Amino acid sequence: MKNRNLIGLLGNNIGQDVRVAGFVDKIRDQKRRQFLVMRDHTGYVQVINEKKGTSLDNQISSLIPETVAIAEGRLVENPCVNLNGYEIQLANLDVKSAPQGHCPITPQSSQDIRLDWRYLDLRDPKKLLIFQIQTTAEQAMREYWLKNGFTEIHSPKLVEGASESGAELFQLDYFGKKASLAQSPQFYKQMAMAAGFDRVFEIGPVFRANPSFTSRHDTEFTSVDMELSWTDSHEDVMEFEENWINHFMSRIKEKHGDAIRNRFGQETIIPTVPFPRVTMDQAYEILDSLGYSVPREAKGDLDPEGERRLGAHIKEKFGSDFVFVTDYPAKSRAFYHMRYDDKPDTTKSFDLLWKGLEVTTGAQREHRVDRLIAQGKEKGVDLEGIKSYVDFFKYGCPPHGGCGFGLTRMLMNLTGLNNVREVTFVYRGPNRLTP
Repeated sequence: MKNRNLIGLLGNNIGQDVRVAGFVDKIRDQKRRQFLVMRDHTGYVQVINEKKGTSLDNQISSLIPETVAIAEGRLVENPCVNLNGYEIQLANLDVKSAPQGHCPITPQSSQDIRLDWRYLDLRDPKKLLIFQIQTTAEQAMREYWLKNGFTEIHSPKLVEGASESGAELFQLDYFGKKASLAQSPQFYKQMAMAAGFDRVFEIGPVFRANPSFTSRHDTEFTSVDMELSWTDSHEDVMEFEENWINHFMSRIKEKHGDAIRNRFGQETIIPTVPFPRVTMDQAYEILDSLGYSVPREAKGDLDPEGERRLGAHIKEKFGSDFVFVTDYPAKSRAFYHMRYDDKPDTTKSFDLLWKGLEVTTGAQREHRVDRLIAQGKEKGVDLEGIKSYVDFFKYGCPPHGGCGFGLTRMLMNLTGLNNVREVTFVYRGPNRLTP
């Protein structure tokens, strides 16, 4: 639109005629004056109309919130206006789209109802900020990857076998054959290593048929993945990831730190590197000292409560929101995670906890085909069903490692929101396929 003034930049136009376009947020119709608060994606502004018995007066009287309109008038200073200290003296109002009734949701509506009307829920400028943060983060992630010799790939989301295991697969008919939605780009990242791409990354959707209703799970989400060749151990991957996080967090703080504080009450803290590291055995010792025992069904891993308690302990002792938990037992890790030669029951793997929430799983991968096959057989993997993956390693493959990072969990930590449903553009879960 020509000659449109963004509301958030109106401070540069005091004393000038302006033209703003957006939603009518609030209306006050008094005896002598009418007030509108209008908003666009950059902010709010008050609009005032002195009643003169004109059609404009009647037009404003008939408005309801969420009307889409263009307001034109003179921008003047008014220290009595709490909203920015200025207002628009209305000359003309052009209604472009009138709502058919009042908005079906309010800030007090339940999460399920707000998700039913997600496009209306997203009109809240706080929600827009979430995705502005996401945009800045992804740009900064790519910036760091490209600076360090990475190539972007887009792996297929329709696969013949399982990406990770036989569980949690969405299956579908594929021209008379069975196909699945990809759970992870893991196998294709490793294919790139075998192809000699050296370093790759991907930001893309993954699918998990997980009937979980927790605040941290979804059936479709955006995974952030990277894989690096010529790694000596999982330590190389951890070192790269912590510097990568430091970089994109710096960009987020620089661009959105004030807005995150003002709208979510959260400080954006740029983490100091290196992050603390504890082995799984050490993590269990710490939790035991805190009087917490990980439930039997989670043995070999950490349950959510164990992650929270460990994260709080690390914060108190080291002042860090981040901690790498390393050296997971082979029984709780994927068959393609490399194991120590002198500790064959322990993998060269890690999880990254951020504020007590797991945001990354990573490892040094097993690139030697004979060991890969042996580990797969040991864990009961149907190697014939993933033959094309095993073939990647038959003609030489550099040693490599990598990780997957959770985008929505990052946004939860940055905003203080406690549910992936609030930080996903359109959420997918066991009971939600719309909108």
